[in-house]
Order: sequence, then C-alpha cells, then structure tokens
Amino acid sequence: MNLKKLFELQRQLDEHIEKEHPREPGEDRLAKKILALQVKLGELANYWRGFKFWSHDQEPRTFQLDICHACDGRGFTLGFENSTEDCEDCDGTGTDATNPLFEEYVDCLYFILSIGLELKIEKYKPFALKKENIIEQFIELNFQTSLIFTLKKNVDAVSIQKIRGRCYLVVDLFIALGEMLGFTWEQIEEAYMKKNAVNHQRQESGY
Repeated sequence: MNLKKLFELQRQLDEHIEKEHPREPGEDRLAKKILALQVKLGELANYWRGFKFWSHDQEPRTFQLDICHACDGRGFTLGFENSTEDCEDCDGTGTDATNPLFEEYVDCLYFILSIGLELKIEKYKPFALKKENIIEQFIELNFQTSLIFTLKKNVDAVSIQKIRGRCYLVVDLFIALGEMLGFTWEQIEEAYMKKNAVNHQRQESGY
C-alpha cells in the first residue's frame, strides 16, 4: 500500500479547486474539509446499513443502476458524419451499474487525503488499525476526525505533532474500514484515479 501517488494526485486536484474557488479571508477550509469528511462517513454508513437495528433490511447497498453519463442514457454516441455507435461505456444499454457503498468510500478518501495534505502527513506509511467491529470503526473514525478539529483550534496549547498523530489514526482506521467492508487497495486506488479525472472535469465546467 502506497499513498504517495494518491497524495500527489490529490495535491493537483486541491490546487485546481483553490484556483477555481479561492479561499476567502479568514476562511477555515480545514474545518470545512473535516465536516465534509464526517458527512461523507455518514453517507457511507447509511449505504452500509448495519447499524439500522429498527429495520429488517440491513444489507449493504452494493448495486445500483444509473443513467450512463457518457451517452446520457441513449445507449449510443454520434460517430463520423453523425452515424450512431453503441456507447462503449455502457455497451449500448444506456445504464451504468455502480456500487454506492464503494463509491461513497472512495469519496471519503478524497477528503482524508486533502486533510492530510493540509497537515503535511503525505510521507506517512499507513497500516490498517481495526476495532472490534464496523460500528466501532465508524464511531472511532468520527471521534478521531473531530479531535483533529479540536486540537487545531487550540494549536497554541498543543504541538502540531499531536494533530498529525490524530490524522495518522484517521488514515489507519479508514484503510481498515475499507478492508472490513471487503474492498481491496487495488480496487480503491483504481477507483480513486478514475474519479479524479471526473473531479477535474467538474472544476472546468463550473461545478
């Protein structure tokens, strides 16, 4: 597992976002990234569903059919002299099968890497840190994420190393969560790089 490449890709994306959305005077963008991560972790937990004791349906949401974005659901694209060809992305079906649970996990990774860049931990080599079960994993992740914000607000009273230490824990816990949810690092890295191109396009199109 090597995060170096992903940190560099995230740095380029962050710079692109900073160009399109410059920081306002006094803006605490780290706080916004922390809140964004917590929101995404909540969405991830919602797709996992294993905490929903009030429901008989606690199966993770791992399959969903969406409209193919490459052809807008038509199933074909225009070729030479307006000839039509089956869309390569969806093989002419007009739909795109996705794994919502996995996609939310990858979205979380974007904010974790971005927070890591702000705190300068990109040279860190992570390892999976597992709690007793997935519910405890989510709770600990949210707790350690909140501590980053709390410690950063009191930076005069604590060392930057303590803040980075919490960030290391968040990375370790998050990687372990991926393993507990059944994702491999190869899958995560491939999905991250694919989504990275989409995120750059969004910035170009005024997202």
